[in-house]
Amino acid sequence: MKYMVLMYADPAATEAMSAAERADVSRRHEALHRDLAGTGEMLNGAGLAYPRDTTTIRRDGDGSVTAEGPFAEAAEQLTAYYVVDCASPERARAIAERVVDFHVVAVEVRPIHDSFGMGEG
Repeated sequence: MKYMVLMYADPAATEAMSAAERADVSRRHEALHRDLAGTGEMLNGAGLAYPRDTTTIRRDGDGSVTAEGPFAEAAEQLTAYYVVDCASPERARAIAERVVDFHVVAVEVRPIHDSFGMGEG
């Protein structure tokens, strides 16, 4: 089953990280990529630009309205994601636990439907 691993961090804390902290985060993610490439579980993933560079488009009556900034106002914002394909929800959670640290303060693990329909829940 495919899972989206959504990583959240405080962008202000990210900007304040030292070079050593950034290197530590990079090493941890590179190790995870290597491990999951070896098992075939890593399908995709990327870091995201800062929330200040985000545009949110919302439905407004019969049209839409565009606003600068993230969908939700919060200290922690979506900063990166992985798409993994693993045998069980427990395995997906074990992968997600590897990215929680001083930088990534929360991770959501969400099953992915194979179609745009709501699928089985």
